[in-house]
Amino acid sequence: MKVLLYNDSFPPLIDGVANTVVNYGSVITEKYGEAMVAVPKYPDADDSHYSFPVLRYASLATEKLVGYRAGFPFGADSLRIQQDFKPDLLHSHCPVASTLMARAVRELTNVPMIFTYHTKFDIDFNRAIKNKFISEQCIKLMIKNIEACDDVWAVNEGAAENLKSLGYKGEVTIMKNGVDIDRTPVSEEAIRNINTQWNLPDNVPVFLFVGRVMWYKGLKIILDGLKGIAEKGLDFRMVFVGDGDNRADVMKYSHELGLIDKCIFPGIIQDRAVLKAWYTRADVFLLPSVFDNNPLVVKEAAACGTPSVLIENSSSADGVTDGYNGVLIPEDSNAMTEALMRFYNDPEMAKRVGYAASQTLYCSWEDSIAKAYDRYNYILDLHKRGELVKPKASMDGMISMAVECYKGIDKVKSIYRDDTV
Repeated sequence: MKVLLYNDSFPPLIDGVANTVVNYGSVITEKYGEAMVAVPKYPDADDSHYSFPVLRYASLATEKLVGYRAGFPFGADSLRIQQDFKPDLLHSHCPVASTLMARAVRELTNVPMIFTYHTKFDIDFNRAIKNKFISEQCIKLMIKNIEACDDVWAVNEGAAENLKSLGYKGEVTIMKNGVDIDRTPVSEEAIRNINTQWNLPDNVPVFLFVGRVMWYKGLKIILDGLKGIAEKGLDFRMVFVGDGDNRADVMKYSHELGLIDKCIFPGIIQDRAVLKAWYTRADVFLLPSVFDNNPLVVKEAAACGTPSVLIENSSSADGVTDGYNGVLIPEDSNAMTEALMRFYNDPEMAKRVGYAASQTLYCSWEDSIAKAYDRYNYILDLHKRGELVKPKASMDGMISMAVECYKGIDKVKSIYRDDTV
């Protein structure tokens, strides 16, 4: 099977969806056939170490607006490369430019197109676009784009409910993500290296956050909650792994609260072995976010036996039972303080809850993509039998026009190439 994967984020930009696409590409190439990944160009990107080809297409520097680069989906050269790949199936992980490109390639190749809904894009749109009317129109266009896909997946029930709340009325298949951090123990040397490099004292709790350093991830709840711990005279270290537009503001706020000496900001950690060591060194993982859908970081922490503090009834808390395989709190800083005090008052709680998390929340990418592969085959069978009817959707005419323009440009280029041979 030859699968073309699409996303708007990809290393060097690190987030959960980028990590998902990397693992889909790797596992498909290793076990099921061939994968190609189409993503916008990023400065200084190095794709030489991947086992699959990465197609970088023209992009605009929109990171400050939406957090990642916006690609131009109708470039003639990039469409030609994808057409020549001769995919059996297209799989987009972002509902904007990536899905527009996939729709154009479907027009050229007549193969099925799948879409996975990972992120609450309405929050992204509302954050980036201050005008409510324009934001609402962008969300409507996004839903129209998703409706054009042949099969729609969501990473959990919470993500599916969010998608439907935005106006999507079609069927949704739940396809949970896995993690590439396994449950094998980290070496004592790796832990010592972290302790030495960051001067971590013994017998002092270490709390961890991994992700984009943005306020909407619940970072104020973390810091205000830790302020309550500090006021009780208790010591700790808080580690924020990652980068983001609010990193400087988060550091400034931690200073204002008198916590800067207890906070560590290592930045983005590309080395997965080092990141695994951080998960293992931490006593508790903190993600009081209502933004995330089935975040990989919770499963990564679980793989290392580290329990998470999450917001009750949030998508992040999918599969978590309070006190058993995690801790659930209201969206409130006082509740964060109280949750962390549970770990201080019961020194064995972190190990007990972390072990349960490792047994119940962990899922490998191999197992996750095996289920996706079964669904791929099901959709391909429907397509081969002529039972998969291409949905009619908004912008079909625009995409058809773009494809016809590409064909014309490609024909001219072909003539030019033949003349110069």
